Amino acid sequence: MDQRRLGRTDIMVSSICLGTMTFGEQNTEAEGHAQLDYALDHGVNFFDTAEMYPIPPSGETQGRTERIIGTWLKARGNRDKIVLATKVAGRSDSTYYRKSGEEVRLTRPQIREAIERSLNNLQTDYVDLYQVHWPDRTVPGFGSNPTRWNDPAPAPDETPIAETLAALSELVKEGKVRHIGLSNESAWGTMTYLKLAETEGLARPVSIQNAYNMLNRTFETGLAEVSLREDVGLLGYSPLAQGALTGKYLDGALPAGSRKQLYNRLQRYEKPGAEEAIRAYVELARSAGMDPAQLAIAFPLTRSFMTSVIIGATSMAQLQVAIGAADVKLSPELIEKIDLLHQMHGNTSP
Repeated sequence: MDQRRLGRTDIMVSSICLGTMTFGEQNTEAEGHAQLDYALDHGVNFFDTAEMYPIPPSGETQGRTERIIGTWLKARGNRDKIVLATKVAGRSDSTYYRKSGEEVRLTRPQIREAIERSLNNLQTDYVDLYQVHWPDRTVPGFGSNPTRWNDPAPAPDETPIAETLAALSELVKEGKVRHIGLSNESAWGTMTYLKLAETEGLARPVSIQNAYNMLNRTFETGLAEVSLREDVGLLGYSPLAQGALTGKYLDGALPAGSRKQLYNRLQRYEKPGAEEAIRAYVELARSAGMDPAQLAIAFPLTRSFMTSVIIGATSMAQLQVAIGAADVKLSPELIEKIDLLHQMHGNTSP
């Protein structure tokens, strides 16, 4: 498994990161432990979670994913062998995240409460990477189109980035967090964090976790240059476009037990033009004698701004295919064909 540097740190992470948002909902504790064992045994040392997981979020299940990872860490005694990442939720009107029943904001008191809860869930004294899951301010994201500006009005109680970064920096100084990262962030937001880190002597973001797949390459417009020049590597999530790029949903198919069948949460990848693009990428993979899932994961791994591709699975068979993609090498000719298809279809699902 290829190892890549995390930002400007001395931490090396596997090019494949195991995402865990199905643990506690689609996957049992035993299944989650088995996935973590398999991944570690096959060269993956990087594991990502969040305080809000599992997905879909609810007050009943919130934190369950972290707790499953925590029991695994306690049982295996291997904390020093992994790089552990979690996230604090951004602005939300959900009140179950905080003991006070407040709506979620990225304020100092709420961030401190969130990290203490995560550390307790994970049964560890520190996390290697603590990420802001999404901004406190109103920005396009989670399926809204970042390529079309809609003049979002700032919320009257918007938490300044300076306050959020100062609170995160305190956690670094206290040793609860080794490094901080961003997620679902824009180029402006990323540069604002970096500027404040430099001018105020605060913790510097080392990574950004945004969606990246063949249906959504919007990261390449603006953020890729920031990532490369500022050493804020991309942790690309949803390389399979929630499973769509495997081809399993083509022609209206609805496999039993799939996320679409269980939760009807695939709308981001059902926009006009998406099915045509998916079909084209699936046919390209098959014509090259490849599993469409492995092509979809192997392509992001070729990007110079990519630190690690976050994969997720609900079965061991899916996990084996996903991790196996790390060994797939794409020829320049195949990458050129992917770019040609992207020229034809564009970002159908940003």
